[in-house]
Amino acid sequence: MWNYKTLGATLLVLASATAQAQILIGQTAGFSGPVAAGVKEITDGAKLYIDSINAKGGVGGQKIELISLDDKFDPKLAGENARKLIEEQNVVAMFLNRGTPHTEAIQPLLDKHGVPLVAPSTGAMTLHQPVRKHIFNVRATYQREAEKAVTHLATIGMSKIAVVYVEDAFGEDGLAGAQKGLAAAKLNAVALEKFDRVKPDFSKIAPVIAKSGAQAVVIIAAGAAVVDGIKAFRAAGSNCQVVTLSNNASGGFIKSLGDNARGVIVSQVFPQSLSYGLVKEAQDLARAKDIAEVSPAMLEGFTAAKVLVEALRRTGGKPSRDKIQSALESLSKFDLGGLEISYSSKDHTGLDFADLAIITSDGRFRR
Repeated sequence: MWNYKTLGATLLVLASATAQAQILIGQTAGFSGPVAAGVKEITDGAKLYIDSINAKGGVGGQKIELISLDDKFDPKLAGENARKLIEEQNVVAMFLNRGTPHTEAIQPLLDKHGVPLVAPSTGAMTLHQPVRKHIFNVRATYQREAEKAVTHLATIGMSKIAVVYVEDAFGEDGLAGAQKGLAAAKLNAVALEKFDRVKPDFSKIAPVIAKSGAQAVVIIAAGAAVVDGIKAFRAAGSNCQVVTLSNNASGGFIKSLGDNARGVIVSQVFPQSLSYGLVKEAQDLARAKDIAEVSPAMLEGFTAAKVLVEALRRTGGKPSRDKIQSALESLSKFDLGGLEISYSSKDHTGLDFADLAIITSDGRFRR
């Protein structure tokens, strides 16, 4: 026979089971600082898909909970955040962090605890080759983007191309791709300039660009640095075509450019056409939440979440770090909606899609 004491104990057990019936996923990214706008959009895109899954009961009856910490785009803080998430919060996977040196700071913890990292928001070649056991890339490499951008510029007749890049692993990686494109077009950069990541200063670089007569500048940097660089180029009298990479493919980046936005080319690592089921699915879910448009950054997060959720589903309803790792490595030709993604123990590259978009006068990305 039930009594209040028994009932109370039963409710306590049920409440405890409910509280535990969540799949904890960890994220550290620069929610404040120079890449905040893009980080917010990419996370919003991921949540768009995760929320839709949770609304249907989650995975195996368990809701997915994304625990996001702000690392202010500081690699050291990214590493400390990852430690908290892995060792104290006991997340089963890390997800959608931002930045190349930041990913490098996280990796030792992934390897120590056997935690998979899904979709780091960086296209660093060093995260692809050689294969990092616990890192599963989704987007194409920066080298692929930069090479395509330079190839495009050369194809439309531009022979005076300059490259400006941040002095870190990300910048060096993008530079390598740009140089591949230049070599293929049998061109040499008319200017090759680097700047400090922590304290960007374009006061000496901008006059060099203007004096070089560069028709186009490929600037490999993040958020605020690109905005400041373009302002400096214009102030120095250069009307060069500016091209930057997909880490800046956000609506927030367009707003931060202000009057300098129109005509800037931003490479893309995901399609924008509704002919892709992936794009249509994201747009439909967005409209249901009164979100007018899915930005390229949002689509990156949305796609990353689809990969994560599929891996969780393939664990048989009992997601653990090792089971998620195995599920990801067995993912073969999974259709994301017009794009297929595959992994194996020897290949964690993900997608190779790359395209270009230009910012229009009404502040939109258009192919």
